[in-house]
Amino acid sequence: MPTSPEPIEAVSQRLDTFLSEQLLYAAALGPEAEMLTRSGASALRGGKRLRARFCLTGWGAVQPSVSGFTDAALAVATSLEIFHAAALVHDDLVDNSDTRRGQPAAHRALQNAHRDADWSGDSDTFGRSGAILLGDLLVAWSDDLLEEGLNGAATAAATRRAYAQMRRDVTIGQFLDVAEESAYTVYPDATHAERALRVASYKSARYSIQQPLQIGAALGGADDAQLDALGRFGHDVGMAFQLRDDVLGVFGDTAVTGKPVGDDLREGKRTVLVAYAREAVTVDERHAIDARLGDPALDAEQIGILQQTIVDTGALARTEDLIADYARRADLALEDAPLNAEAVGELRALARAATERAA
Repeated sequence: MPTSPEPIEAVSQRLDTFLSEQLLYAAALGPEAEMLTRSGASALRGGKRLRARFCLTGWGAVQPSVSGFTDAALAVATSLEIFHAAALVHDDLVDNSDTRRGQPAAHRALQNAHRDADWSGDSDTFGRSGAILLGDLLVAWSDDLLEEGLNGAATAAATRRAYAQMRRDVTIGQFLDVAEESAYTVYPDATHAERALRVASYKSARYSIQQPLQIGAALGGADDAQLDALGRFGHDVGMAFQLRDDVLGVFGDTAVTGKPVGDDLREGKRTVLVAYAREAVTVDERHAIDARLGDPALDAEQIGILQQTIVDTGALARTEDLIADYARRADLALEDAPLNAEAVGELRALARAATERAA
């Protein structure tokens, strides 16, 4: 039956119910199991609930009218937020990030818990091992809640296929991102921007926006024309979203983003920003960029030099133009689309929020 019309509140309530069930289960297994489960609950705090909102909007876009969300739609949308938390736990581990949303990253929090408990062994190893397993647990939770939502649904098979493709694509996309930090050296400089956009598509655009929209629409019984319109809109918004993330990863305000300024530069991310900057400089200057990029010990002055290079070469301006172009294309995809008119308005508002942001 339909529930609260406010998506963030409704998803948060559904998530709280699910986490209460998991904590009750873990409590019977002992304090260590409870520690892991509480770490999972902590990983799910905060965030914009972007994937859940796009999922619910995709579901609403193929309904004749929208007056609330079904239990199935809420469960499926919430499962995407749990999967996203899993991806973040593993992403922070791969990137060796210390913080997430202004708090210790999951592997750091587990490391601290090990040390505070005065357990034997290496705290760092425990934290990293625990975070791998925590990410796996979150993926299992996501599957559990998805199946709970799909129980008896006529559109369960189509929804499962869309969800499975999302999982497959983002996992490959994450690896493409890791690989590019090393593989870029064997490819011509002129191809780096295109390769960075491939990473952005698979690691973020599809997974963050396009596929949540299509998962929600599949659950709602969408036809091919509806899935196509939502797919084209979602991919272009997703690309703009990731490119905005790239800009914030270099120029964002720590107080707003919750991550240190220039973190993407310390991590060696081969983004479009970097590709555009390298295209516009001499060979020697390119070598200087490469020497600094990926150095975890970069100080504020060195970060500032790289930031200025990105600005002076026009790379930032080119990226902003690309963001605007993707946003325009996304808007065009909604024109005359066979979708619920109210949901189209919500999609346009979500697109603005995804691309015009400071965090």
